[in-house]
Amino acid sequence: MGKEKVHMNLVVVGHVDAGKSTATGHLIYKCGGIDKRTIEKFEKEAAEIGKASFKYAWVLDKLKAERERGITIDIALWKFESPKSVFTIIDAPGHRDFIKNMITGTSQADAAILIIASAQGEFEAGISKDGQTREHALLAFTLGVKQMVVCCNKMDDKTVNYGQERYDEIVKEVSTYIKKVGYNVEKVRFVPISGWQGDNMGDPLESTCRHAS
Repeated sequence: MGKEKVHMNLVVVGHVDAGKSTATGHLIYKCGGIDKRTIEKFEKEAAEIGKASFKYAWVLDKLKAERERGITIDIALWKFESPKSVFTIIDAPGHRDFIKNMITGTSQADAAILIIASAQGEFEAGISKDGQTREHALLAFTLGVKQMVVCCNKMDDKTVNYGQERYDEIVKEVSTYIKKVGYNVEKVRFVPISGWQGDNMGDPLESTCRHAS
């Protein structure tokens, strides 16, 4: 008999509109957790209400109210497997109005994936004093989630264009903050991604998830 797989709960957190649900939905699709036909169905339904770019987010945003508003209200659970592990993804809402739901989701997690929007203006809004990037990182640590992967999303945005300088700037600023919170920065992995395009979300992200375990 083969070795039993390690089970791990991952909570996806971050500032509102950082692309959490899109990145998570795309990752689940790439890992075989959902088939192409379902994604195409979501794409068609999303396009019908003028939100074609939400097709991956709809993997997780099941409630009609969430789909129409384009934000995550409740926590969403989804499972996928890698060769060594079984992951349960907990997609927590980023919107401040639903912070209680975010806390509920985070309290169940073994590790956190902090999604950051790399686009000009969006990163700054999230990391600002009132941004949910700071709030969610602090809450995750306070709730006992000591392992973290930081995904720098929207690297394909025209204001970033996969720029190394912008990525380095984000890594430096986020590292400084999460170190103050209490995280061991040496053990936090940063990954540049595009949740929409799926860039750097294949094998590299799989190995990052395993690293977190």
